[in-house]
Parts: sequence; C-alpha cells; structure tokens
Amino acid sequence: MPVAKNNPEVAAIPRRHGESLLERIGNTPLLRLERVGADLPGIELLAKAEWFNPGGSVKDRAAANIIRAARESGHLPPGKTLLDSTSGNTGIAYAMICAALRIPVTLCIPASVSPERKRILTAYGVNIVYTDAGDGSDGAIRKVREMYAADPDKYFYADQYSNPANWRAHYHGTGPEIWRQTEGRITHFVAMLGTSGTFVGTSRRLKELNPDIQCISLQPDSPFHGIEGAKHMPTAIVPKIYDPAIADEDWGISTEDAYHMAKRLAREEGLLVGVSSAAAVVGALSLARRAALRNEQAVIVSVLPDSADKYLSQRFWDEVEEKPQGETAGH
Repeated sequence: MPVAKNNPEVAAIPRRHGESLLERIGNTPLLRLERVGADLPGIELLAKAEWFNPGGSVKDRAAANIIRAARESGHLPPGKTLLDSTSGNTGIAYAMICAALRIPVTLCIPASVSPERKRILTAYGVNIVYTDAGDGSDGAIRKVREMYAADPDKYFYADQYSNPANWRAHYHGTGPEIWRQTEGRITHFVAMLGTSGTFVGTSRRLKELNPDIQCISLQPDSPFHGIEGAKHMPTAIVPKIYDPAIADEDWGISTEDAYHMAKRLAREEGLLVGVSSAAAVVGALSLARRAALRNEQAVIVSVLPDSADKYLSQRFWDEVEEKPQGETAGH
C-alpha cells in the first residue's frame, strides 16, 4: 500500500544518512596505555589514535583545513592543481580528499618513502614527482618550489610547512578534543616535530586552557635518522609555522629507541603503530619516569600520528631484539 505523502512519521525521517568522508576527520579516540609505564604510580599515559582518521593519519586534519581555507579564499578555484611536497601521510590525505572533491593533485616526494605509501598514492591517481632519496623531505621542498615558480597559474601551492591552516587545524580540533577527553586533567602534552603543525596548534590551545600544562616537543636526535616524517630542526629547512618558544622542553629521540618501542607496543599493548608514533611514546615514557622519580602525579598525552600499515616492509620488524627495555629520550 502506498505511504501517504503527508504522513508525519515519514516526514520526520532524515533525507540523508551516514557521514561524508570529510565529516569523519577528527574526534579520534584517546587510548590508555595499559602496560607501558604500568609500574609508575600516579602516572596516566594516554595517546591519540590518529589512524582512526579516514586517510589513516593525523595529516587528514591539516590537509582538510588547508583545502577548505584555500577553496573559501578563492586560492583553489576549479581547474587549479594542488601542489605540495610531502614525506607521505599529508600526500595521502591530499589525495583522498581531492579525489572526493575532484581536485587534481601533484606531489613531490622523496624516493625513499615506503613502498606502501607509493602504492596508496598511485591508487588515488596522484601525479607523483620523486626526488633524490638522499635529500630527504628538504629535497622535495626545493623541487616543489621550483615547479611552482615555473608555472604559478597552474598550481595552488598548499605549502604545508608554511600554511597557518596547518596548525589551526590542531588549535581548533586536536587541542580541544584532548581537553574534553581528559576532562581538563591533562598535565603534559608530547608530540614529534615534522611540519610542527600538530605540536604548535595543539600546544597553543592547551596552554590557553591551562597555562600550567607542560608541552614537550620531540625530534630525531640526529640528522641521519629513520623516523619517517620527522624533522631534525637544527639541520633541516625549518617550517615557517614552527615556533620553538612554545615548547617548555625539546628532546631528541633515537631511531633505535623508536624501532624498539614500535615492536614493544605491538607485543605488549596490541598497538601496531608507525615509527613516529613509537618515538612519541618513547618521549612520553621518559617524561613519565621523570615525574615518578619526583613523586609527581601526571596525565601525559601524546599523539600517535599513524599505524604501522605503511611501514611493515621496513627491516627492523625482523631484526632480533638485543636491547633491553628502557628507552630514554635525550634531554
């Protein structure tokens, strides 16, 4: 029997169901580390699981905000190609979002990025320009600047390293989320530095909410490192959005400690995370140990930028463990 058009019950049914891809970005879970640091009384170790974003990483937040701001300002009109350099995750975020919005994308990427990232970008149909692996992310930055200078009318240069929409994504998103999820109890925030957007934006917001919150930035302890996506600031092209004055402390993390922690998190916590995520936990655990030695209560929150699905081809997973547990950050 046909349903009456004026049936109030039918009229109350939403015309659209589910969520759009962009609506799924953000509001990621805050996980409690159950075993890492369990022997430290009065300490809570918590971490934002950013692989719950649809593109699989924290970079979905910045990419979405950069694209939104560019479209609203008229800098990314129909027909223009989004251009940027990336070590992988931001590129994947650009590729996913631009595919949904039908925006062409060209990315400059170091040839050394993991095979998984290359395959993902190819699957999205991105135009990829590979740069010398030895030049790292800085080589990709130099190449993208060269391409933009040669044809500025063709491209919108997103420039994640200089674009304030990057850190603002975390100022308006990640920071308030952490505050709500800890019910304002957070005492310390810890994050790795890449573009620095996650650390800068989140820390700025958290310090506005409570100036006593300690914010510790982490970076590789050497210019020659294996923490993909992270920057050793003293020897790198420093992002314009980076403000070192925001950090209460800045610590160096060794690649070996990050590799060890990645395997430890998988085998003790059931968390299969990327190398930069593991590095963030190395820093958080070192901070937790220091607080415990001082008999301090602490709620320490770190950011896990992505899972391990883009790093499983790396050899360290197969290497025999020789180092005992006891990672420390250089500080």
